[in-house]
Amino acid sequence: MSVVDEVSAANEDYAATFEKGALPMPPGRRFAVVTCMDARLDPAKFLGLEEGDAHVIRNAGALVNDETIRSLVISHHLLGTQEAIVIGHSDCGMLTFENRDLHAKLGPDSHGIDFQPFPNVEDRVRESVGTIRGSSLLPESYTAAGFVYHVESGRIEPV
Repeated sequence: MSVVDEVSAANEDYAATFEKGALPMPPGRRFAVVTCMDARLDPAKFLGLEEGDAHVIRNAGALVNDETIRSLVISHHLLGTQEAIVIGHSDCGMLTFENRDLHAKLGPDSHGIDFQPFPNVEDRVRESVGTIRGSSLLPESYTAAGFVYHVESGRIEPV
């Protein structure tokens, strides 16, 4: 069975008992989470979230960049979120390479791309929180906090 077949079958099981189709569009707990795409992280589980609680924005490294700000601006101005939580994690793949490594692997077409690797998770989380706080597109009342999730223990630690 292919992965597509597996996830399609799992979705059929999920949809058969689905009862949350009437949830409102705005997140009920009025916050957004920015975290990494790493498959070991399940923010709903480690933050105690249910469907409809929060916006979850995921990318490689939990980076707050222009695309993330775009999502947070929409989340706030159109859907009422009031704060963001940035969660990096231990053993992050973004610590394992430099741009030149991927450029060498991918060739000249990749040379104009900054893959945004970083050497320290805590510093990167602080930088991302600072980017949110410094955005002119979000009001001063919009708050941001940072954490590091430890893949070894499942705990989050404030940064």
